Amino acid sequence: MTSDGCATFVAANSALRPVPEVPEISLYAADDAFSLWEAVERKVGQSDQPPPFWAFAWPGGQALARYVLDHPEQVAGRRVLDLGSGSGLTAIACARAGASAVLASELDPFAVAAIELNATANDVSIAVTGDVLGGTGEDAQVVLAADIWYERRLAQRALGLLQRARARGADVLIGDIGRTFLPRSLMRERAAYDVPVIADLEDAAVKRVLVLTLR
Repeated sequence: MTSDGCATFVAANSALRPVPEVPEISLYAADDAFSLWEAVERKVGQSDQPPPFWAFAWPGGQALARYVLDHPEQVAGRRVLDLGSGSGLTAIACARAGASAVLASELDPFAVAAIELNATANDVSIAVTGDVLGGTGEDAQVVLAADIWYERRLAQRALGLLQRARARGADVLIGDIGRTFLPRSLMRERAAYDVPVIADLEDAAVKRVLVLTLR
């Protein structure tokens, strides 16, 4: 599917609305993950499509975006990389907080389209790239990783990149509710937020989310 086709699909299957924990930012978001997932599969004619992570403001991303906006000195004037950007929420927050350049890493073409639509809606500029997990962070001075600790292989690769980025001097910021593959023992807490979420996705209306960095 073309990028224009993906953008048309995203806009037609979501609505622009403020993010609960970060009302300064609005995203194209959906209400029903499962119906949207089925719609994506029908659109592309394949049943192995990734979940529509781009259509929701996940708790780790909300907390990390809130932290960045409340502490703009963390990213202001610096190059930022956002791993598994999804909707682009944390990337947008960094751009709004004064980052000199923001690069979002994302594989799903629908997510790429959502990031571009959301960036335009929030009047910021974000570049998008593909898989960067084999590298050291694309020369970013700050590397963000929110809500990516749900699958073992992804978590292992992400941790490797974050450790390599940290070793070369980059700052690392992580937002998560403590999912199964979060290597919590390797991290220290920066902040904590109680974030409203979609109960159908998280089995609760509010989640306690930590903002962390590598030790």
